[in-house]
Amino acid sequence: MSPSRRSPALALLLDVVLVVVFAAIGRATHDGDVLGPFGSGLATTAWPFVAALLIGWLVTRAWRRPTVVVRTGLPVWAITVALGMVLRALSGQGVAVAFIIVATITLAVFLLGWRGLARLAARRRRA
Repeated sequence: MSPSRRSPALALLLDVVLVVVFAAIGRATHDGDVLGPFGSGLATTAWPFVAALLIGWLVTRAWRRPTVVVRTGLPVWAITVALGMVLRALSGQGVAVAFIIVATITLAVFLLGWRGLARLAARRRRA
């Protein structure tokens, strides 16, 4: 795979992994599953946000500039949180105000944070 094709694929993979990590942290914090955060319920917890993330990538055409914070990261994050909450509610999972706040902040740190660090590293390499 060429670098130009690999970069968006790696960015998408990183986004998906971070959303699943977000779900795993939540499960580890609130669930007594014997298998821990990676037990059978992880897919149930993660799928609304992963689906919303993928839709966010499509809507924003994130593959064009996957590391850009404002034009790509912000809308992908907003769609992931908003649509993820809608899908979660439609699937009968909880969407308490405290959860919405924590999810919004955590996903911002994850989805915007790596992009900011990547842009900073790219600037330092160029300098």
